[in-house]
Amino acid sequence: MTGCFSLSEALERTYKSGFKRSGLRPVTIDLKDGTVVNFWVSKTKPESKPKPNLLLIHGLGATAIWQWYDVARRLSRYFNLYIPDLVFFGGSSTTRPERSDIFQAQTLMRALEAQSVKKFSLVGLSYGGFVGYRMASMYADAVEKVVICCAAVCVEEKDMKAGVFKVSDLDEASKILVPESVKKLRELMGYIFYKPALARLVPTCLLHDFIEHALTRDNMEEKRELIKAIPKDRIISEIPKLKQPTLIIWGEHDQVFPLEMGKRLEKHVGDNGKLVIIKRTGHIFNFEKPKKFIKLLKSFLLETSKPQIPVSNV
Repeated sequence: MTGCFSLSEALERTYKSGFKRSGLRPVTIDLKDGTVVNFWVSKTKPESKPKPNLLLIHGLGATAIWQWYDVARRLSRYFNLYIPDLVFFGGSSTTRPERSDIFQAQTLMRALEAQSVKKFSLVGLSYGGFVGYRMASMYADAVEKVVICCAAVCVEEKDMKAGVFKVSDLDEASKILVPESVKKLRELMGYIFYKPALARLVPTCLLHDFIEHALTRDNMEEKRELIKAIPKDRIISEIPKLKQPTLIIWGEHDQVFPLEMGKRLEKHVGDNGKLVIIKRTGHIFNFEKPKKFIKLLKSFLLETSKPQIPVSNV
């Protein structure tokens, strides 16, 4: 119904204002091949002391400002932030047919190069972790440090049928991860929260509003194609190993990508990686325990000598 108050729209206005107060501005990069990428970028002053560049790559769900609001306002004083909407999210789009994490990685790199960004660290959240891992392996000379958050980079195609995940049917999983009904959104909330019972307390009208204004019904099929492309023909032995210092962060009770996937990724990365588990959290620990998440990011990314990755879990 038109004219009704939208809590999601009001929150988005608040987040945009917060981004601007943190010194961020929106920019649009046209790659001239049918692909356009929207970014929030730190304003830089010629007389200011140079700060390291940090790329924040969001996961599935709402646009980047919803997922990075707390992180951006707490890290903006330390970094030049580059916060894109991935292709098919927000105002980022393409007419090209590719749906892989490799395409997303190539697109972000081209967009950064268009902004004269030569060196940067990155944080990838969930699906953004797949994209970030690809960027780090493909552009090792540009990417300095890597943080992968709850992204099952070492998933194999056979895992879908082996009962590793709560939902083994990929088509059904894509409908849950990209919900278009309140029923599916409640189902998704049951998987992503540490205390899923809280999902039952949210009024239906608010969930419907969130679907319409935050998740939006734009590019739903394309987003599902992104999900389906992840495990296709994927074999661990063919996944490149990163050369950069890599921090892997996981929620102890993640039901989307179980903790086993984090341990598998740590083993695959080897000496350059360390897994840290945030206790009493699920898939969205960035919302459930934001202070601990940000503390981990700061201690790892701001260490100027060889990064001291926390050994104990938190």
